[in-house]
Amino acid sequence: MSSTATDVVRLLTVKGETLAVAESLTGGLVAAEITSVPGASKAFRGSVTAYATELKAGLLGVDATLLAAQGAVDPQVAAQMAVGVRKALGADWGIATTGVAGPDPQDGQPVGTVFVAVDGPFGPGSGSAAGGKVASLRLNGDRAEIRRESVRSVLALLLKELAGEQTGNERAQDTERNGGF
Repeated sequence: MSSTATDVVRLLTVKGETLAVAESLTGGLVAAEITSVPGASKAFRGSVTAYATELKAGLLGVDATLLAAQGAVDPQVAAQMAVGVRKALGADWGIATTGVAGPDPQDGQPVGTVFVAVDGPFGPGSGSAAGGKVASLRLNGDRAEIRRESVRSVLALLLKELAGEQTGNERAQDTERNGGF
């Protein structure tokens, strides 16, 4: 269990919000990381591991034309996966991973090409721009290292969005809990 996953679960719980995960190259590792945190059931709705390209369209609502034109390793695909899992599982937040862990290139993309996305209740006064966020990653290492870094990156992206939405009172509680002032 990572401190990032712990912070994600804590912030979601404090805010009374929920999370759903859509995974491709990480194959369930993001969900495993979140559910390793005690109390995760208060915030975690579930996950969809859509490893096969056609499942991204069928289960998550990713545009089939986009998948046919760009392949599964694409920033728009990641964004649509996050939106789709959020809607499908009835969560406040959706996060997604898609990319190439290796050993071979996929959809014309080299090994280490990864896109992670977050979609949430963005709007006026939220501290975030409308719409989702996508991060493009170029990762080095073997298959396991690329997958681990993809998990870390998508959780860090979500944590940044969650922390940006904290109210002043939640920030004060967090600062007190961590010995600050």
